[in-house]
Amino acid sequence: MELITKERDRLLHRSTRAIGLGATAVAFVCLCVPGVLPWPTVLSTLPFLVVLAFSLYRVGSNQWLGWILLGLVAGLGLLLDLRMRLNGSNGDAVSAALVPLGGGAIASFSILLTSNFRRIALLAVSFIATIALIEFAVPRGQIDAERDAAITLGWILATVFGYWLSASIPRAARRIYSIGRAHRAERQASEIEAQRRQGARLLHDTVLATLTLLAHSGVGVAASALQQQAGEDARLLRQLRLGASPVPHSSGVYNLDPVEEAPLGTTLESVKQRFGRMGLEVSWHGTGQVLLPSDVLDAFLLALAECLENVRRHSGVTDAHVTITDDESTVRAMVTDAGIGFDLKDIDEARLGFKDSVVARLKDVGGNARLFSSPGAGTTVVLEVPK
Repeated sequence: MELITKERDRLLHRSTRAIGLGATAVAFVCLCVPGVLPWPTVLSTLPFLVVLAFSLYRVGSNQWLGWILLGLVAGLGLLLDLRMRLNGSNGDAVSAALVPLGGGAIASFSILLTSNFRRIALLAVSFIATIALIEFAVPRGQIDAERDAAITLGWILATVFGYWLSASIPRAARRIYSIGRAHRAERQASEIEAQRRQGARLLHDTVLATLTLLAHSGVGVAASALQQQAGEDARLLRQLRLGASPVPHSSGVYNLDPVEEAPLGTTLESVKQRFGRMGLEVSWHGTGQVLLPSDVLDAFLLALAECLENVRRHSGVTDAHVTITDDESTVRAMVTDAGIGFDLKDIDEARLGFKDSVVARLKDVGGNARLFSSPGAGTTVVLEVPK
């Protein structure tokens, strides 16, 4: 907020300088038009115009109140000098020349005089003095309603502009801050939700799978394989309790320091061995010599392992086929079994197995999954991830 306040003040002062110097130049040109003022009078106005222009220039780069006071004194002094020197000059021409001076050059300081009561009081006094001196500066005290209206409009516009700029920028800054705070809260909530879902997937694919085997007394799984998997799950729980963030390559196999890229073939072999120990014979087809980024590889293998776990638990068969193919941009795995199959409409939306551990996991890395099955015709799952 402090930085925004400084930028607001800088903008106010630079606006005052730009408007004031422009109006001062116009006023000087109008006063120099032949026939408006005698040349001795024009020359007498030069010191006041120089001081006024210098004050406006300094106001643009320095926020000292003294430059504002000096500029106002120079402008009002110029009007007073004109009042004392003008006798028989052309009143209409002088009135036209005084509009940019009183309603532009001097009025520009009102942009900076709206921030507190003392400055507003100075603004009011300066406006009244400007109007009064212009009235008396014109020969024979000619009252020109259009001239006075133009000068008054200049003061009003400058004052409104200064007040609007002073008030709107802090409001906009507060609004931006509130939007940023809401965005940070939303991002934090999204990160917490992502961590929760990642933790749920991790436990579903590891510890809960082991507990399911224990609940069924390890049917179809060798005691040594069950003991090894339970030991690895226990290691995972210890790592979680100590604050680590282990990343599993497959259920029961964890990598705490993933590399940037790893060969697919090596990790597929570990998945094959793991399900072989658990009684599911996996036949591999296609290529296994593909390099994938570590995050994509983790998601791909975990989704593949979950599909094979579903085959082992639900298909009613002891073998499955995995075909790996790839092209320039995508790696695909097709998991096929000749089991009992099922009706896709019967999938429980609340189950983590396919919806979260497969579909959502692949979607997180830009991949997708497609499921094909029907009762009595087996099941096929196609997994795709980008290279």
